[in-house]
Amino acid sequence: MTETEAAGKLNSRNGNVPPEATANTTDDAFDHTYKEKEGPKPPRIIVWKNVILMTLLHIGALYGVFLVPSASPLTLLWSLLCFLLSALGVTAGAHRLWSHRSYKASLPLRIFLATANSMAFQNDIYEWARDHRVHHKYSETDADPHNAVRGFFFSHIGWLLVRKHPDVIEKGRKLELTDLKADKVVMFQRKYYKPSVLLMCFLFPMFVPWYLWGESLWVAYFVPALLRYTLVLNATWLVNSAAHMWGNRPYDQNINPRENKFVTFSAIGEGFHNYHHTFPYDYATSEFGCKLNLTTCFIDFMCFLGLAKDCKRVSHEVVLARIQRTGDGSHRSG
Repeated sequence: MTETEAAGKLNSRNGNVPPEATANTTDDAFDHTYKEKEGPKPPRIIVWKNVILMTLLHIGALYGVFLVPSASPLTLLWSLLCFLLSALGVTAGAHRLWSHRSYKASLPLRIFLATANSMAFQNDIYEWARDHRVHHKYSETDADPHNAVRGFFFSHIGWLLVRKHPDVIEKGRKLELTDLKADKVVMFQRKYYKPSVLLMCFLFPMFVPWYLWGESLWVAYFVPALLRYTLVLNATWLVNSAAHMWGNRPYDQNINPRENKFVTFSAIGEGFHNYHHTFPYDYATSEFGCKLNLTTCFIDFMCFLGLAKDCKRVSHEVVLARIQRTGDGSHRSG
């Protein structure tokens, strides 16, 4: 069985997903026809406003680290909860649901994930999903927003400090994004993104510990708000940088994305990156289900509650066939 044929036999919680249900996965499949333009690269234009803001953010987060010992245990637990909620807004929301359409979510779950995504403050869902589809379709080329070939710093944070390569903008405009435009939750969040970020990323994480258990506003701002936000940012960025540079490639040795356990832990399940770029339509982003994959556990629990369904999954036979055909020989069964 070829992988194309197998795409129509993805396992689902409600039986096999029919071939037509997988027709919308083409936007996250690598485009082998793309060729980088010959000649000198366009000049790198630094966005100084972003440089200043990111510098101040990390200085504030570093200060937050020194405040951690003075925070109450409840504040630290609240910070961890906010980390997990905002991370899920990216991993289960912007990434697996809206970028890859690897499962279906009910309206209440979509509202929850959009709210959590605003807490993460990593661009609105529409823009995040658009750029991520471009990343998969043109990975490690000039059209990749955070092209890892340009080095760790660029793929981690540098891509946010400079103007996008013209090819990134061009290819992003050509993507079919009608599914995102048709989702009222996505478009509502996009319309009210700035006030939602102010509320969910900064005010809400700060207000709760101050109001409920008397934490100082100073600590409440720098620890559960600023430090937590910065940690989530860097955990997400590690998927773009470290997981494209360090680790093994048991599924496809011909691509850069790797399996990286540290990234898997820090990004609550997103470090099985060689698998994910090989099978981007798999909701679990790993063949091992919930193992080291909190995001998959969350989606499974939402399915149990009836809030999610139609989780696309790659069959074990297809995974093994791909391992034998293109893997680097490092695959382990668990």
